[in-house]
Amino acid sequence: MAAEVGAGRAPNGAGLPRGIIKRVCFAWFSVKYPVASAVLALACGLVQPGWAQAPAPGPAPAAAPAQPAVEADLPPAGLPTAIVNALRAAKLPAGAVAIHVQEVGANRPLVALNADRALNPASVMKLVTTYAALELMGPSFTWKTAFHEAGVRRGEVLEGDLVIRGGGDPKLTQENLWLALKALRARGLREIRGNILLDRTAFDVNGYDPAKFDGDPLRAYNVIPDALLINFKTLSITFVPDEVSGTVNVTAEPKLAGLPVRSSVRLVQGACADFRAYPVKPRIDIAGGIALAGTYAASCGVKSWWVHPYELTQVQYLAALIRALWADVGGTLSGEVRDGPLPTGARLVYELESLSLAEVARDINKFSNNVMARQLFLSLSAEMLKLPGSAERSARTVRTWLAEKKLGGEELVMENGSGLSRIERISAGALGRLMVAAFRSPVMPEFVSSMPLVAYDGTMRRRLRSRDVAGQAHIKTGTLNDVRSIGGYVLAASGKRYAVVCIVNHPNLAGTQALNDALLQWVHAEG
Repeated sequence: MAAEVGAGRAPNGAGLPRGIIKRVCFAWFSVKYPVASAVLALACGLVQPGWAQAPAPGPAPAAAPAQPAVEADLPPAGLPTAIVNALRAAKLPAGAVAIHVQEVGANRPLVALNADRALNPASVMKLVTTYAALELMGPSFTWKTAFHEAGVRRGEVLEGDLVIRGGGDPKLTQENLWLALKALRARGLREIRGNILLDRTAFDVNGYDPAKFDGDPLRAYNVIPDALLINFKTLSITFVPDEVSGTVNVTAEPKLAGLPVRSSVRLVQGACADFRAYPVKPRIDIAGGIALAGTYAASCGVKSWWVHPYELTQVQYLAALIRALWADVGGTLSGEVRDGPLPTGARLVYELESLSLAEVARDINKFSNNVMARQLFLSLSAEMLKLPGSAERSARTVRTWLAEKKLGGEELVMENGSGLSRIERISAGALGRLMVAAFRSPVMPEFVSSMPLVAYDGTMRRRLRSRDVAGQAHIKTGTLNDVRSIGGYVLAASGKRYAVVCIVNHPNLAGTQALNDALLQWVHAEG
């Protein structure tokens, strides 16, 4: 997933000593090599709970804008030896790298490089979305999914419609919906002689294309946000090979009424192929159900694959799921499951409350959950403006909030608030100032604890396990094809805490993990 290098100011080294000019080749044929005077951030060590994160497949990136011509400098003098050595190996254009390190009690950064240059931050953009939401909506905010009766109830029979009004819950699962329907049964409802209406008007998501980002709409991270998003609109397809019979048993969860699994998948020998290479090709639609064809290697063992059934509309998916769950709890339905606004005079009979925003922010940042981040982003404008949540309204809401806090960010571009975008932009300086402000905010505990703890959990759980910084930093990671970024906090051995932001936009990402680790370790040891 490529990212173009954003336009911005000419590279600068504010806060860093000037490097020594290195002369190369012959005078008549000399060329100017890129400056290796920047610190590069590593991509996140991705946790893949299927729908949570985007790995890095996708079409070839568009060519990045040409970087300004720069002299071939050595790494800036005065940096720690570990970082200097890593910088020498990085071979990156100066304009492709931005860094901001600032002690949370200080007014100026300790280190700033290209701090005003707008770059693509990838999933580190989730820090902007979650901090804005925590401050504007509050850590204890919850989403409500409301169930109304429109009609006359006679005993167990509703002569009319049941209306389910979505509130944008980012983590409404089939289990929670089953419990809600069970609660309706406990309140005496058994038969619905009208329709089940779905009121999804809390969000305005017209025009979203699940193939827009990388041309792969089956990927679960490409799910379209929705005011009534249930089970992340995904299917978990499980493959169980049986070498005795030479077959593969295939099942799908959740069960969708009227959509049976039809598998012609053949068991083969050989290496286990990555699902992303599509050895199994699914086609999921109303006409053919869940049809799967292709091959599955016995060496894979039992595996599950999360997919986005994009050929089903949101209403078709919801209708099949709700019909199956309503029947499972003993309910009957005479009519259809379809879109429909909440009628005037409908009676509220049950309300399903979500996790708190603080808990949702933790899932978003620790596991880089793109779908939940997009739901939260739309919720910002829905809640603050009391209008249908849209990407444009939410971006304006965040910019207004930043301006009121005097945090700058004029260069900020937010497409969906998750970082799963080719056009989102922010500068390292703006993000660094936001991180410092967040540490001084009443929501600091919820915000900091939402990020991965280095070496222990989330996308940082496999990183820096044997280093002193293990357990001493909360770091959000970001990755696209040509983007590596980090943002978070490091507790130094001195007892000081630092906001650390690094963003790189460039195709050359070799050696970035060692460089990024050296930076975090240096801030911990020397800050």
